[in-house]
Amino acid sequence: MARTLTRPKLRPAQPEVPKSKFDRNAIDAAPAPAPEIPPRPCGVLDCADAEQIRAVAKSAFGPTDAPSRTRSRDSGLRTLLDHLASFPGTTWQERWQTSGLNTRGRPVRDLAEGDGPRAWMTQGLEALFCLRIIQPTLEAFRSNQFTEYPKAFHTAQQDPALEAFFTAVEATGTSRHWKRRAVFDVCTALTTQGIAFADLTPEAFLHYARTTRDAALSAYSYATYVGHLAWQVMHETGHFPNSAPSTLRAALRAPKLTCQELVAQHGINNAAVRDLLIQYLERRSHDLDYSSLTSLSYALGRTFWKTVETVNPDQASLQLSEDTYQHWREAIRTLDNGKPRRTEDAVFTTVRAFYYDIQAWAGYEPERWANWAVPCPIPHREIRAGAKRRRRTRERMADQTRQLQPLLPALVRYVEDKHRTMAALLADGTGPDDVVAIDSRIYRRLFTAADRRRASLHGVANVRFQDEEADKAINVTLAEDTAFWQWAIVEALRHTGVRIEELLELSQLSIRQYQRPNGEVVALLVIAPSKTDRERVIPVSAELFHVLACIIRRLTNGRSSVPLATRYDEHERVTSEPQPFLFQRRIGQRNEVMTTGAVREMLRRVCGRLADEDPRFGDLKFAPHDFRRLFATDLVNNGLPIHIGAALLGHLNLETTRGYVAVFEEDVVRHYQTHLARRRTMRPQEEYRPVTDTEWQEFEEHFDKRKLELGNCGRPYATPCSHEHACIRCPMLHVDPKMLDRLAEIETDLLTRRERAESEGWLGEIEGVDLTLSFLKSKRAEALRLSRATAVDLGMPAPRERDR
Repeated sequence: MARTLTRPKLRPAQPEVPKSKFDRNAIDAAPAPAPEIPPRPCGVLDCADAEQIRAVAKSAFGPTDAPSRTRSRDSGLRTLLDHLASFPGTTWQERWQTSGLNTRGRPVRDLAEGDGPRAWMTQGLEALFCLRIIQPTLEAFRSNQFTEYPKAFHTAQQDPALEAFFTAVEATGTSRHWKRRAVFDVCTALTTQGIAFADLTPEAFLHYARTTRDAALSAYSYATYVGHLAWQVMHETGHFPNSAPSTLRAALRAPKLTCQELVAQHGINNAAVRDLLIQYLERRSHDLDYSSLTSLSYALGRTFWKTVETVNPDQASLQLSEDTYQHWREAIRTLDNGKPRRTEDAVFTTVRAFYYDIQAWAGYEPERWANWAVPCPIPHREIRAGAKRRRRTRERMADQTRQLQPLLPALVRYVEDKHRTMAALLADGTGPDDVVAIDSRIYRRLFTAADRRRASLHGVANVRFQDEEADKAINVTLAEDTAFWQWAIVEALRHTGVRIEELLELSQLSIRQYQRPNGEVVALLVIAPSKTDRERVIPVSAELFHVLACIIRRLTNGRSSVPLATRYDEHERVTSEPQPFLFQRRIGQRNEVMTTGAVREMLRRVCGRLADEDPRFGDLKFAPHDFRRLFATDLVNNGLPIHIGAALLGHLNLETTRGYVAVFEEDVVRHYQTHLARRRTMRPQEEYRPVTDTEWQEFEEHFDKRKLELGNCGRPYATPCSHEHACIRCPMLHVDPKMLDRLAEIETDLLTRRERAESEGWLGEIEGVDLTLSFLKSKRAEALRLSRATAVDLGMPAPRERDR
């Protein structure tokens, strides 16, 4: 196996390691139980003399080692065993523990003098670990710097299962660095837990990953988990059971809390009220998703009752006095951080529903609820006042939308220019210190010792340039990747108007096509249904299709299909089955679907940088949902009626996605279909009623009526032209870049009309022509922007090997 290094210097112990957000894991981390027969690949050597151990080491490692390494290891073994022999104990393990070397920060190299002997001592310790003569703690193991530990461990174990794991890691498409890390993590876990590879369970490997992180033993940062690639390979090869999470990150994520746990986390003192809240949540849980259930628990447990106990510790029933209610009412006006609470109306509604539910249920189950049925302390005037506050909130949101609308073109232009610049730099083939000019800015290529080191670890170095004007070094490899996803997210959000969760759920299987009887192919995008919104089927515009094609081309670079990745639902706390999600990024050892928080932060940073160039962005920031509001100002609904979309998709027929089976395994397609079917059960069945002949004919004609002289009309399905066919002024007109010459002719005609109007003094005509000219210029600018987009070659999908 390739040379593997630990980090060059052990990090000092950190008494306050950053607290992980993964406090509760999907599985319980625990070290592997001690095996009945400990692994002893070269026999039991626990009490053997030094000469016998040295002879066994030469026999085990000699055939694969260079003669010089055999001599240096033997010398280190002799010196280290002589040192350990001076400590009490009947076995080498007991002497190791009493020597003081089985702790953090005591590397054996410190026992020797000179660079050569220091390395020999480490090689001798490596042999004792690999032969399973000594089992170190994880801290002691990581205190020593091993250069080829996986190779030595692999050689000594002679384990076919471990051999298969090494082979599977080597077959992954990751860099040499992450392959080294994967085998190093497994070998370290086996060594420190004293087990064979067959005994390495998900719980045991999770314990290794958590201990490494919690003890600040990671090579990257105190908050980094190790072992992602190793876990993925062990799951894919069947070493881990199917019931285990498919990724280490999924194993680290907290599972759903029970109703008892949801209430217990708020620290309610009154046991009777605590039990009441648990019963109430259990009763409501059948009608709510997990996100709604957690919100309900927080509103009733923390915001309502825990605050009541704070203002009146003696409160024992739900019947609040006017004084207690007023104190509670005042207490919830502000959050814990001192900021005013904007959701107090939602709290009032939740608490009132809590009281009214109990009153209603008391009539059916008096033995369970009657003792708690009391009048609601929140008067109806609070609800009336809440309606006014909600109107003010809607007004603020509408005002924000009006302020953001003129800023959208600037945002689109910025992310597009940024991506184009970074892509041009990344594609530039200049050598070190060469100068490149892009958009009047000068960039000088950099290549340092750090770049050479990365090239040796990962096979390729990052492309870095110095921005001479800003006097700033740019990691173009990372900057281009970030700029691409910023552009893709902005474009996808503004062209679809989907929620951020819906965007991140899109996969390659969400893209469908419908072939009309005349042979025309219509691209469609399927938005999965949820409990709060129906399924939508969106006709894909040329601009959106370009974005989707660029994403697929990027993800399939060097591979036959979009890689499979899992997505964690932050609201439901479930991890999806691996699917070809579109909005995924490579993060070190793993492919991860972006989180909603990462997308929000990405947009926030873009707006922050734009504020340096455009003062209008100083106080305004785009959030993902702002694009949905902006989209809604232009389009009421860009989706087809779902019963027509269902007929197009044939959602009751698995054959609709058979075309993907040539690329993806059948279980991947089945997971996607199961996901859609599960979501569809949440929606009313009438949404999927049969399509009438009239509706189908209108659907077919819709696409014909969208075709115009200058391009295509993007108006929603089943809506008439709202601008009386004044297409130049209509925001729904998407001009085909091929019609730029026709736009020039129209502009000439308009200018001629304006001259005539000026000569005749027709002021109203002048105003109308000027307005049309302004729209024409914006249409031309948009068409010119689209004309710069190059065609994206997606290649031909390659069938799987077993299908050939």
